[in-house]
Amino acid sequence: MSLEWEGEAIDRDAARAAAAELAEFLSVVEGEPLVVANEFSEIRVSKVLTRNGARLLIESPKSGQWVSLDPLELESLTWQNTSTFSAMVGHPYAPLFSDGAP
Repeated sequence: MSLEWEGEAIDRDAARAAAAELAEFLSVVEGEPLVVANEFSEIRVSKVLTRNGARLLIESPKSGQWVSLDPLELESLTWQNTSTFSAMVGHPYAPLFSDGAP
């Protein structure tokens, strides 16, 4: 008897692709990572050098979540107000907008 759920193969393939992408980023880390933590969270920030320039790799060791941001994406954080960040924190582990939405 096989226990599988609908979309299991898609989830598995996406997880493998994400793991491969993270491994590629980790292979081009420049310098030592910076760890920032408090009683609620811990993140690790690393500079990675890609063929398209430098990016920041931001990892959450506790959740296993990560994102890499280019300079423009990082700058866009400065354009936000506290309401944007409150909305993101209010819905953890979920995007602010679904795929395909502006």
